Amino acid sequence: MDTLYTERLILRRFYLSDADDLYEYAKNPNVGPNAGWKPHRSKDESLSVINGFIKSGEVWAIVYKDNNKVIGSIGLHKDMKRDSKKARMIGFVLSEDYWGQGLTTEAAKYVIKYGFDVLNLDIISVYHYPHNKRSKRVIEKCGFKYEGILRYASVLYDGKILDDVCYSMTKDEYISIYKGNNK
Repeated sequence: MDTLYTERLILRRFYLSDADDLYEYAKNPNVGPNAGWKPHRSKDESLSVINGFIKSGEVWAIVYKDNNKVIGSIGLHKDMKRDSKKARMIGFVLSEDYWGQGLTTEAAKYVIKYGFDVLNLDIISVYHYPHNKRSKRVIEKCGFKYEGILRYASVLYDGKILDDVCYSMTKDEYISIYKGNNK
């Protein structure tokens, strides 16, 4: 996993020493449920999540350059809805303290570029729950194409079942959007 540098962010692997920062935003009840996971109850829970991130090699810590703090995560995961080795699903979460500044979009665009240019992916998908308007906006700003709604697709930590609003971007679309417009 390469370290990526954007204008305001560093996207790097997680370290165990990031547990305090992760716990700080992951305990917030406005953060996790939007991504389908329950707020963390302890720093140990955040440490366990970091161990999973390290083991998977699929998730970057989003570090804010101004304060060198981990403020979220972003990953390229195996897309369980597509049976292709050249397909990945992007997922992201950001501390509520940093919402509304375009940081998730900034990180996502670099991860999309990495996925197509370095990993040579054919398609990247992304999903959000119907109530998550912030993720929808990031997805739109990145140029993903709306595919539709997969009804009753995700079972949450509390047993609630939600629809998945589905989007994707092919390599050809990426080239047209990101390279054709010199973004």
